[in-house]
Amino acid sequence: MNRTVKVLLIFVAIGVLAGFVVVRGINARIKASAIVKQETLDLAIPSVSTISPKHGASKDEIVLPGNMMAFIDAPIYARTSGYLKKWGADIGQHVKAGQLLAEIESPEIDQQLSQARADLATAEANLKLSQITATRYQELLKLDAISRQETDTAVGDFEAKKAILASGKANVSRLEQLVSFEKVTAPFDGVITARNTDIGALINAGSGATAQELFHLAATDKLRVFISVPQMYSQAAGPGVTADLTLAEMPSRRFAGKVARTAQSIDATTRTLLTEVDIDNRSGVLLPGSYVQVHIRLPHGATALVLPVTALIFRSEGMQVAVVRDGKAELIPVTLGRDFGTEVEVTSGITEQDAVINNPPDSLTAGGQVRVEPAGGER
Repeated sequence: MNRTVKVLLIFVAIGVLAGFVVVRGINARIKASAIVKQETLDLAIPSVSTISPKHGASKDEIVLPGNMMAFIDAPIYARTSGYLKKWGADIGQHVKAGQLLAEIESPEIDQQLSQARADLATAEANLKLSQITATRYQELLKLDAISRQETDTAVGDFEAKKAILASGKANVSRLEQLVSFEKVTAPFDGVITARNTDIGALINAGSGATAQELFHLAATDKLRVFISVPQMYSQAAGPGVTADLTLAEMPSRRFAGKVARTAQSIDATTRTLLTEVDIDNRSGVLLPGSYVQVHIRLPHGATALVLPVTALIFRSEGMQVAVVRDGKAELIPVTLGRDFGTEVEVTSGITEQDAVINNPPDSLTAGGQVRVEPAGGER
């Protein structure tokens, strides 16, 4: 009996030892798997090195691109349908406000106006007769020659004829307005920049179909240029500040303009201030739609930020740089200034406090976590 107990104890001890070995092995494998998983996650987070933008040399002005636009620019449409009878202005021609640009032949409207005038004449005749009848019945009522009901009927008919006459006058006035629209005139002084019709063309005023633009008129005596001024220079672009314009086709000439107004708000995406520069063009030398360079003087000189070209990201979205914020990468659109070869001037998009990623990996995405290496660390 004692021998049996001893054998059982030996087997139990062996089982416990085997279970301990198995559990320990499983725990070791779990820990190893967790370590591998964590290392895999750590390796998935790219390691990056960051740099701070540095100030470049001071300069007295900034040069920004812009497109010149006419101060007033409007398409000219017809207000009545018909056929073009004649036109009186072609592209490049200067016109005055009220000058006849085109005349439309609209026989249907003319006939409707004739009919409306005839209906108005009939309404006037009926009103006159109704007034005479109402007056006569009122006199007879005083003599008790007719009943009050007959008198009230005559007076009511007179009031109805007055309403019909008023309706007829309104209809005639409406059609006269439509007939007046057969003559298309210039709404302001300017230059015809497009003529999209010719004699005999069907003109649609837009009722039931798409309206057709007949002419395009631009006031070019004064031009406006919209530019995006980087945030760091926004204080220099106040209203009244002189801004010179240069064109590639006239490199030796400068045209003086002035900042007329700003958006009074920095665009959160581009970190720029939308600014309008107005320029006098009574000479007609400058043409709307031209590409220009706008030179704005800076007070006491100013410096721009400079980055190495290795920090730039060239993608379909445009020029960008990556900055680290709260342990994540953010892709910021930037505007470049002068190119110094290994370095470039950045005029908008970043500040000197930003931690810019140098040599960003191709796999870098916006919002992705990154690990910043200590200064002097290796990738």
